Amino acid sequence: MSAAPDPIPRPLDHLALNGNDEAPALILRDSILTYRELRDRVARLSSWLSSVVPEAGSRVATWCAKTELTCLMPLAAARAGLVHVPINPLLKRAQVAHILGDSGTVLLMGTKSRLNSLEGDDCPNGCSTVEEGAVWEAVEAHKEVLAPSHADPDDLAAILYTSGSTGRPKGVMLSHANMWLGAVSVAHYLDMKPDDVVLAVLPLSFDYGQNQLLNAWFAGAAVTPLDYLFPKDVAKACAKYGVTTLAAVPPLWVQLTELDWPQEAITSIRRLTNSGGALTKDLVHDLRAIFPQANVFPMYGLTEAFRSTYLDPALVDDHPTSMGTAIPFAEILVINDNGELADTDEEGELVHCGPLVAQGYWQDPERTAERFKLAPSASRYGGMAVYSGDRVKRAENKLLYFVGRRDAMIKSAGNRISPQELEDAARSTGLVAEAIALGVADERLGHAVHLVVRASGDAEAARLQLPGLLAKELPNFMQPKVIHWRDAMPLNPNGKIDRTALAREVAP
Repeated sequence: MSAAPDPIPRPLDHLALNGNDEAPALILRDSILTYRELRDRVARLSSWLSSVVPEAGSRVATWCAKTELTCLMPLAAARAGLVHVPINPLLKRAQVAHILGDSGTVLLMGTKSRLNSLEGDDCPNGCSTVEEGAVWEAVEAHKEVLAPSHADPDDLAAILYTSGSTGRPKGVMLSHANMWLGAVSVAHYLDMKPDDVVLAVLPLSFDYGQNQLLNAWFAGAAVTPLDYLFPKDVAKACAKYGVTTLAAVPPLWVQLTELDWPQEAITSIRRLTNSGGALTKDLVHDLRAIFPQANVFPMYGLTEAFRSTYLDPALVDDHPTSMGTAIPFAEILVINDNGELADTDEEGELVHCGPLVAQGYWQDPERTAERFKLAPSASRYGGMAVYSGDRVKRAENKLLYFVGRRDAMIKSAGNRISPQELEDAARSTGLVAEAIALGVADERLGHAVHLVVRASGDAEAARLQLPGLLAKELPNFMQPKVIHWRDAMPLNPNGKIDRTALAREVAP
């Protein structure tokens, strides 16, 4: 790994200035943009944007697949002094209408079919719409270019809307500094190089997905975006483009490990990165078997502070369930229920301090005050911190371990049950590929434990054997009252298992 990264933030659009002129920056399905061309396209797109939306700080949104427009907009909007609102292309009309109205978006760019799905009052505040192809026609006709910006790094650059698993999506406000330093930090600990090729399979509206663009461009590397229909499309793309860096969330990793990978898709892979949920021992084992030469980077993050921790690949085999330690520019404290620093192996709340902390929720001071608070007195950064709601422990070796979300804990017959502990137990039997534990309202118990699972092999054999194996491994109060079997798990727009949808399905 190179020397400590520079902690000085810069305007986000300056990422386009990195990379050698003729080196590939963006590998699209039918074209390749070099860094020279990336700079030119950002300069032209940003100039057109500023002519159409001249008021600084206005919100402009994109609602389309991973195309040149969605990839360049984070830099172009920033250069134009605007705030980018990327909308997941999987979202439907009602969800998009909420985001447009809540953010006060004045310009929505998207694919024709998506824009046509909107109804009269879905695009409020005088918001205009432009079809993606028409955007580029207008940019070509515009001709003018915009020089790199001199934006204050603390200026708002983007609003990323969460998936809304606990109510309506809320917009997380990210500054130039948040996103710049996030790119610098990840590029540093992943040890990204100019000859790297990143396969961007995650939604660009997801902080983890968007950072793949930004950290690659900071390092002068290339990104190839992929909207895949089937997991096998990922393996094909890895072979076609000589991919070196592959990122995913656990449900996708499970699907990818079930593939028969061709050798040409494996040989170039240098690193695998995971976030959006913990890797399991079995999943780490399977990834090691398929990609023996690759470094595996388990990571933990939250949109409100981007990324918090990563586990050094050298420690993954011995500590596969650890969240690791703080990434560069992040300070991670474990605060117990008394508001003090937790002792070793004492459970507490993960509190993230430092310059990666977002600016709060857009036009939502009440929910902002619940999550963003003054940093604990023990913080070396001070200022505002994000109180994650996640319960963790710090071991004697300083590594962090996830216990569970405070609001996801199951309280049954007076016992406090971690869903993750039950899910880990189910997966460790080898009978289950995916597992979600839920608390369902019960008059006698308070909450009854329900377990939703997908079999890893013979489903009928798994149905017969799983209850007995869980009875051997878990205490009586943790035994699931009901086990629900599924052929597939519902996923939210970011590719994570949708716990809220499952809870609705199993509710009485």
